[in-house]
Amino acid sequence: MFLNRIKSKDSGILLYGITPPKSQTAPEKVSEIAEKTLARLHGLDIDALIVYDVQDESARTAEERPFPFLSALDPFDFAREYLQPLQIPKIIYRPAGKFTREELRQWIIDLTSQEFFPVFVGVPSPDFQPITSLPEAYQIWQEYRENSVIGAVTIPERHAVLNDEDQRILDKMSNGVSYFISQCVFNVNYAKKMLADLAQTCEKQQHELPTVIFTITACGSKKTLHFMEWLGIHIPDSVKENLLASENILEASVDLCLQIAEELTNFCTAKGIPFGFNIESVAIRKDEIEASIRMVNQISEMLKSQGIRK
Repeated sequence: MFLNRIKSKDSGILLYGITPPKSQTAPEKVSEIAEKTLARLHGLDIDALIVYDVQDESARTAEERPFPFLSALDPFDFAREYLQPLQIPKIIYRPAGKFTREELRQWIIDLTSQEFFPVFVGVPSPDFQPITSLPEAYQIWQEYRENSVIGAVTIPERHAVLNDEDQRILDKMSNGVSYFISQCVFNVNYAKKMLADLAQTCEKQQHELPTVIFTITACGSKKTLHFMEWLGIHIPDSVKENLLASENILEASVDLCLQIAEELTNFCTAKGIPFGFNIESVAIRKDEIEASIRMVNQISEMLKSQGIRK
């Protein structure tokens, strides 16, 4: 079970991430999308399914969004009403700052009754005044921690600029967070630097290491690549040039993602950092989604061949 694997600090955890259908989608179409999602994920070797909360991040940057923002259905409602046939835990993202303490408490009660798990995320723009702070949200969750685990987001790109992601992680661990899901990794050196500093800080402050789950995403087009950069994912110039020059950008990106997964596996294993992977598709194109499913299988086999995943 996902809960036990996180509490035991097992390595080799595999997650898959999806976004709910758009809020304007007709109910019958939502059912159709859910059925296709269930068919894709049935039998897939994953420990849990992430259902993201989609936020408008346009205020974060002055650059025009490559794809228009469309609000999505509530991830908890979508998972509860449409994804129950998938008999694995669901991890639900929630921007805590948009809700009152009582709203968050009721949400956590509903969540735990479904055996779902929360990940609290920050607000989409720095000038948004949160109704409830992240520490306050974690404090509410503490009441239900006996039968739950809570995750948080980590951003290697932020560490490259501010050099404080290791301390941010420890601060969240002090609030009960036991695992961290990264932003999509395309710059493996950023991820490794963050991990090295985290391991050093944990040793210095005599803290146990958290589980770090790296998000892996294929890229199938120049526009998707642009969108990833807009989201704040750092893609090294050499990587970008190779992808854009390739005859098949999707297959080239899949090869790169598998290399990144193997490199991070070796790095974490050497440093004794419990780790896993979250595979997703940023785009909704069929070929990119199918590529993400293939990557789950390939990463699973890689982990099993090294004796990390059973």
